[in-house]
Amino acid sequence: MPQQTASSRVQKRRQATLLEIRSTARQLLREHGRASVTVNAVAREMGMSGPAVYRYYPSHDALVEALIADFYQELTTTMQTARDACPPEHPGRRLTATCRAMRTWAITHPGEFSWMFASPVDAATRRDAESPRLRAGQQFEKVFLDQFADIWERNPHPATPFEDLAPSLQEQILEYASRTDSPLPPEALHQFLTSWIRLYGLLCMEVLHQLDFAYSDLEPVFEENLRELCAMHHLEYEPPRTP
Repeated sequence: MPQQTASSRVQKRRQATLLEIRSTARQLLREHGRASVTVNAVAREMGMSGPAVYRYYPSHDALVEALIADFYQELTTTMQTARDACPPEHPGRRLTATCRAMRTWAITHPGEFSWMFASPVDAATRRDAESPRLRAGQQFEKVFLDQFADIWERNPHPATPFEDLAPSLQEQILEYASRTDSPLPPEALHQFLTSWIRLYGLLCMEVLHQLDFAYSDLEPVFEENLRELCAMHHLEYEPPRTP
């Protein structure tokens, strides 16, 4: 029993240090940008040496992967909370609440959002089923996939016939379906991916200030996009409630 207690204390201290390292790295990211997040910079902020930090994260890449996993988990929880605040019998309300929660998180965490989505997942990570970043990203993806599966089950609305898509698109969608084990038929997956591209594309342009030349407030543009998204899936659109 004493050995177990001592081991437990060591593990708790290790977990606390891992969390402090990631929190310090995130603070550097928010204050000074991605280039400031180096192992040595994190070590200096914590009063540690670089080699000491490497005992917890064996490389800069490992630290970044752990950080991005944290960001995905935080965003996923935020979206799930917004979704679950709406009753299941209102799928349109649940979908728009999820999308709005994602936008709010993204524009208040631009550094985190950019690092999540601007850092490509390399082939080795995609093959590593134990990768924290990959698993966290899959849980994020599942938030949308599950909602679209529910929407399709309630109302399997007409979509572009799968056989009308370009052969390359068909091949890629079937591969994606196999990889995600999605319950959606291929034509519904194509519609889901089309919806995601529109939503994500607009959000990226807002976070990266690519539309500042024309808009100072992109919320009505985002809401217009949600209205069109609801129409595409035969859902009722409800504007955001004012406080």
